[in-house]
Amino acid sequence: MASPRFPYQPQLEPDVVTAWYEGVCPATKQLCRLPRTKNAEAIARELMAELRENPDFNWEGKMYGVLLAETATGQRVFLKAFSGLLKGEKVLPGWVPPMDGGDRLILEEQEILAQLRQIRREIQRLETLPERKTYQTLQQQWQTKIAQFNQERRQKKQVRRQKREVYQTHLTGAELAQAIAALEEESRQESNHKRDLKQARDQEINPLTVIIDQADQDLQSLRQRRKTLSRTLQKRMHQVYHLKNFQGESKAIADLFPTGLPTGTGDCCAPKLLNYAAKQNLKPLAMAEFWWGKNSPDKQVGEFYLACEERCQPILGFLLSGLGGKSFQDILTTPEIPLEIIYEDHSLIAIHKPAGLPSIPGRSSQTYDSAFSRLRRDYQDIFLVHRLDQDTSGILLFAKNAETQQNLQTQFRRRKIHKEYEALLEEKIQRPEGIITLPLWADPGDRPRQKVDAQRGKPSETYFIKLDSHRLKLKPITGRTHQLRVHCAHPDGLNNPILGDRLYGNRAAPRLHLQATALTFMHPKTKNPHTIQSAPEF
Repeated sequence: MASPRFPYQPQLEPDVVTAWYEGVCPATKQLCRLPRTKNAEAIARELMAELRENPDFNWEGKMYGVLLAETATGQRVFLKAFSGLLKGEKVLPGWVPPMDGGDRLILEEQEILAQLRQIRREIQRLETLPERKTYQTLQQQWQTKIAQFNQERRQKKQVRRQKREVYQTHLTGAELAQAIAALEEESRQESNHKRDLKQARDQEINPLTVIIDQADQDLQSLRQRRKTLSRTLQKRMHQVYHLKNFQGESKAIADLFPTGLPTGTGDCCAPKLLNYAAKQNLKPLAMAEFWWGKNSPDKQVGEFYLACEERCQPILGFLLSGLGGKSFQDILTTPEIPLEIIYEDHSLIAIHKPAGLPSIPGRSSQTYDSAFSRLRRDYQDIFLVHRLDQDTSGILLFAKNAETQQNLQTQFRRRKIHKEYEALLEEKIQRPEGIITLPLWADPGDRPRQKVDAQRGKPSETYFIKLDSHRLKLKPITGRTHQLRVHCAHPDGLNNPILGDRLYGNRAAPRLHLQATALTFMHPKTKNPHTIQSAPEF
């Protein structure tokens, strides 16, 4: 079988970190890390280009990954992996193989997976029985028919009541008795008619109810059977799957986590790449994972993601064990830049967030490098108050207790906090000042971009002042995602993108030239106005 090692030449020397894979070693309790870098992303994009050329890779959405490494002789190589199955296979030439021990489960796994597929088909059949739709249609028809009858009956009952009053006023003796008897007979006939209606309904619907009730019982049994089979497969896989780390240790998943992990643990890209690198005595430098095929509710084609929280994150600590930083530190530009604290007191802390650093961890992993994650290393209690776009630099406010967080967030929500930004635009600014109002909408099919949409958009408003030929002061009244970037770039705004805006701009630059420079709020403790400022970096 073809070797999964491929030589490569770094595009950047030194490399630049874009995110971190992190985990705590279960033995030493030390934090182990491996970066995602620009070079890893570049190799990953080359793999994307290969996948794009082959339609076989485009019909199913899944994660792919690359790992950059160094051999014992100093050669730079990269590995590539896919999650789960590719074209129905676990092993393909040129791709990292599955975990050790998986081959012992092939037949058993295939049998269980076949049973699970059959159960899935049967569940789908039972859930879509034609009798269910027929039942719903008839039930609605009978409800309408009986409701209409009840309405008519109430009206007739009212008429009979009025007649009875008239009869009792104008009739006597046998004539009155005969008239009242006629009214009572009419009432009995209506009661009989209602009984006949319900019987006719039951005769038509009850056979369907029997079929549906039996189907629901079968569904319950099938779902329980599916759960049991999945747990059986999970338990067997965790017993035979052995992970190897960079300290030379090898353990079964079941030994690391006796209480169990979700089915599929160990089949994702990151564990396969790290396990293979450890087996082959390769020195990891960086890793990158991305989604390809069809979009999913929480993943977009071509976007990079870190390890999934349920399956991969729990075992990363063991797999990364032995990477004390020496294996990749020499490829980084500089160590992690410490966060600059602009202001701090007993209630809150304000930092200068660098451009490119997320405010909070990404959705794909709770260990995603972020301003919040870094602060938590030094502060036991830290609470997020608001956010800045990843590409935007400037003032980011955190609370030291829940009460302060709630107070400040209420001020943000009520628009009592005044924010100022500065930006450099691509072209000369024509208007000296003004107000931009646009309806912004997050198009699910084009994330993370925001679009101007009069029908679905939410109102957004920004006041701006020209500072010099290309420099602008921006005061957002509302706080929509990418509001300032869209207000500058859109033809109905300034029609002049912010320099370095990779989403809405035209001219490349090392960074987005947008910074939060001032924040004024009512201090939660002193109840006095408080202003924090940060001089522009550009």
